[in-house]
Amino acid sequence: MDFHPRPQAGEPKPWAFPAPERGVLPNGLTMLRCHRPGQQVVAVEVHLDAPLDAEPKGLDGVATIMARAFNEGTDKHSAEEFAAELERCGATMDAHADHPGVRASLEVPASRLSKGLALLADALRAPAFDDSEIERLVRNRLDEIPHESANPARRAAKELSKQLFPADARVSRPRQGTEETVSAIDAAAVRAFYDRHVRPATATAVVVGDLTGIDLDALLADTLGAWTGGGAEPRPVPPVVADDTGRVVIVDRPGAVQTQLLLGRVGPDKHDRVWAAQVLGTYCLGGTLTSRLDRVLREEKGYTYGVRSFAQVLRSAPDGSGAAMLAISGSVDTPNTGPALDDLWKVLRTLAAEGLTDAERDTAVQNLVGVAPLKFETAAAVASTLADQVEQHLPDDFQAQVYRQLAATGTVEATAAVVSAFPADRLVTILVGDAAQIEEPVKALGIGEVTVVAG
Repeated sequence: MDFHPRPQAGEPKPWAFPAPERGVLPNGLTMLRCHRPGQQVVAVEVHLDAPLDAEPKGLDGVATIMARAFNEGTDKHSAEEFAAELERCGATMDAHADHPGVRASLEVPASRLSKGLALLADALRAPAFDDSEIERLVRNRLDEIPHESANPARRAAKELSKQLFPADARVSRPRQGTEETVSAIDAAAVRAFYDRHVRPATATAVVVGDLTGIDLDALLADTLGAWTGGGAEPRPVPPVVADDTGRVVIVDRPGAVQTQLLLGRVGPDKHDRVWAAQVLGTYCLGGTLTSRLDRVLREEKGYTYGVRSFAQVLRSAPDGSGAAMLAISGSVDTPNTGPALDDLWKVLRTLAAEGLTDAERDTAVQNLVGVAPLKFETAAAVASTLADQVEQHLPDDFQAQVYRQLAATGTVEATAAVVSAFPADRLVTILVGDAAQIEEPVKALGIGEVTVVAG
């Protein structure tokens, strides 16, 4: 039998994170565009300078309701008509609010980019904020809150923020508001927040995809370029203050068969020169199935399906006032909560005493840098990362720099960064589980004062 010759691998091509072109529209809107041949679904991300700490007192969650209302009707279309128009051009649109600001996202076939941009521009330029729609969104959000509280991982995250940050800091409270604050939101409050913070002069739009044959300048002029609004006074950004004194808080869930673990503290953001080494060291600690935490707690001891360590930027600023949440997260069966925590602390102490191995460092670099071309294969992934850089006040080539830095970071440097990120005596530990079963074993570990709160 004759077989077709086996295809041979070609020479690998050099890859770097795409570099955007930057410009400014006459209305003050900053534009980043990135031509990606072959990407026939164009991704658009718009960052709005409407951070959570700008929400009025007692109205936590108003930014979220505003974001969700962007595709619930405009001055041209009702909510139902707007949804139908998106569907007709094969587009999807979403928006969400987080600490740095509000992000609106659009994905649309390149052949329908004109229509998609027009709908996005209408949503940002003249959202309807109809009373009945806002009331519905508020009810939906109120319905979500009990479900989030019942989720152990979400409950742990909520408690960690409450424990780390001062009560008067917005970052200490749930991103999407509480029952009390969301209940107070109405269409007038949403409109007031929009009028005060949403304008083209403080916004940035990112467009990524195959732009062959598309007069993007003309499309932008007719759509996002028609959005008008005044300027804005610089708004003071409060520094991130946190108390990472080592302690344990048990959120009591009687009868729970598992304990949700979340250990965290605040560390440097992406403007710090240690960021790349911290990313590498954190990945070695708990970034994947082959990382040290999984190797001990999952493979050797069988306590868990997986434990992960990560760094998540809370707010970024060039002056050094930004911060990232450094955390370790996972779940273990209730009877082994004490032993699992004991072994986790042994991993951290061993790491500080002996450091990472060259093999761990090499595997992490291969995984982080080697898969980057696949990670950014879609226009949406590139657009999202470019928008992240915008809201974190980073240069346009930051991601490309990070990959070069990761490849050049040595084992000693990665060890120093991860040991500094996760000191065994400076972690706030949140446990969501059955306090009656886990309190005494955890106290016996001596990893900090233990407090029990209601679940």
